[in-house]
Amino acid sequence: MKTSIATVCIAGDLREKLAAIAAAGFDGIEIFEQDFITFDASPREVGAMVRDHGLEISLFQPFRDFEGLPEPERARAFDRMERKFDLMQELGTDLVLVCSSVHPKALGGIDRMAGDFRALGERAAKRGLRVGYEALAWGKHVWDHRDAWEVVRRADHPNIGLIVDSFHTLGRKIDPDSIRSIPGDKIFFVQLADAPMIEMDLLYWSRHFRNMPGEGDLDVTAFTRAVAATGYNGHFSLEVFNDQFRGGSPRAIALDGHRSLVYLLDQVKRAEPDIAVEVPEIPPRIRAEGFAFVEFAASEEEAQGLRTLLTSLGFHLAGKHIAKQVEVWQQGEIRIVVNTDPEGFAYTAHIAHGLNICDVGLTVESAQATVERAEALGATPFRQPVGPGELEIPAIRGVGSGLLHFIDRTSNLADVWEIEFEPVAGNDDTGAGLTRIDHIAQTMNYEEMLTWSLFYISLFETQKMATVDVVDPGGLVRSQAIESPDGAIRVTLNGAETHRTFAGRFIADSFGSSVQHVAFATDDIFATADALQANGFAMLPVPENYYDDLAARLGLEPDVVARLRAANILYDEDAQGAYYQIYSRAFGDGIFFEIVQRAARYGGYGAPNAPFRIAAQRRLMPATGIPRR
Repeated sequence: MKTSIATVCIAGDLREKLAAIAAAGFDGIEIFEQDFITFDASPREVGAMVRDHGLEISLFQPFRDFEGLPEPERARAFDRMERKFDLMQELGTDLVLVCSSVHPKALGGIDRMAGDFRALGERAAKRGLRVGYEALAWGKHVWDHRDAWEVVRRADHPNIGLIVDSFHTLGRKIDPDSIRSIPGDKIFFVQLADAPMIEMDLLYWSRHFRNMPGEGDLDVTAFTRAVAATGYNGHFSLEVFNDQFRGGSPRAIALDGHRSLVYLLDQVKRAEPDIAVEVPEIPPRIRAEGFAFVEFAASEEEAQGLRTLLTSLGFHLAGKHIAKQVEVWQQGEIRIVVNTDPEGFAYTAHIAHGLNICDVGLTVESAQATVERAEALGATPFRQPVGPGELEIPAIRGVGSGLLHFIDRTSNLADVWEIEFEPVAGNDDTGAGLTRIDHIAQTMNYEEMLTWSLFYISLFETQKMATVDVVDPGGLVRSQAIESPDGAIRVTLNGAETHRTFAGRFIADSFGSSVQHVAFATDDIFATADALQANGFAMLPVPENYYDDLAARLGLEPDVVARLRAANILYDEDAQGAYYQIYSRAFGDGIFFEIVQRAARYGGYGAPNAPFRIAAQRRLMPATGIPRR
């Protein structure tokens, strides 16, 4: 498998781009002409710099408005191409991309265009070069890869081939399986990009909204399967035009790009086992069975407030670590770890972020396979010294530099609670009816959302749900849920565009901590509400106006609304079921808990209630920050 990326995909000058691309693990680059022209070095120096980074120049692009022109424009097009041939030879690349013409004088005609390419093929052959023809989705006469292939087929020259691009095919809603009939040796290059499904002008959509495979809504997997089925085994390259990427971190975008290609080609290989593409063997996507634990890093003073809150929620102290200042609090299948130890990762996380959720544990089929796949996808593994009697639990870095630890049932990792913790006797285990973690919510800057949605769907057997706009009095927050098919794992990614929102303020005040809230499930929200009230749990107060509107909006019976009002319970429903929510008040830099009940097959997260919840939380915020406990 050869991977490549166009220099236009990422920010920086050519030197910065090359460093990021090489560090991400790509084999080659497409040099976008503008990146070369704006760089102050000769073609030979640029070629040498590329090779010094361990890369090859897989393609030079683009050459525009070549085929089907009348004279004298036709002669000038050939002269322009000769100069580009000179440049290519100095750079050290043998392939150039010619995109279908949008020239106002282009005449069209398959035979006329094929004749132009046959003549160009003769010139390229004398220099040992090749020319690839690509159908632009907005081309004047050719906008379909099938028509571009017919031009190439009639040109009938070994130095003339086809370049296919997933965006141009899928954006035009052309069946990608039509590629399967094209001989693989006549496909010279493959470009890949995804995009959100937006109805707009094709050119504008292409130039501003493309993203990495797996980050959008196009079926790039079906496209790549069709290409691979032809026997093609050349470069798979990313060509992504995205305003957000152009302003992002070159290294982060390059890493996302490489991850997207590894994930895509792994999926293709599993769906088309007989393809010629050589794909590294990695474990399949991991099935996560649930949340094993959530860990807080805290000072002793903060931990005292957290213990009080957990007790009011019905948790009991279940164990103390054999060697560290670490406790585990439990209710049902939920484990909350409180870490006040003055050494280790949690301690450094506390220095950086204050009270925060520094670690999330997941129960998986195989912890080792999870880390192997994660590393193949570019995730950063995590290890720290293990003391006597402790287990080494596989882990990687996650959102906001937090950790994801993996526990499986096929090894002794599942026994960590008995091995590393001394049980605490005499604690009340009656609880408040909380059974498991329904979901966690991770807050981040908006531009990070694509990165982390790709991270989750490429590593785990999960799917992304539609993005929802959450209206905050300080601005919009974009929210996207990532879910496993059985609902065992649910993560909501909340992207803040401004610090004025409740989510944005959390990022600013916590210096980039990621998990802002944890939602616990109950089977009977009203019984849980009664237990919480008896425990002295401080609920987030909901204004009376909410319940008056709820009754009018959803037509609920008065007695139902009265029960909701009395217990400070928020309510939502869809065609499949109902959703009940109770919130804690915020603590730390804006962390909070949620208690939920999903009735029947309700599939959402109570998004219609978010503005009311946020408004209630903001009312309790002082002007300079969120109150700490």
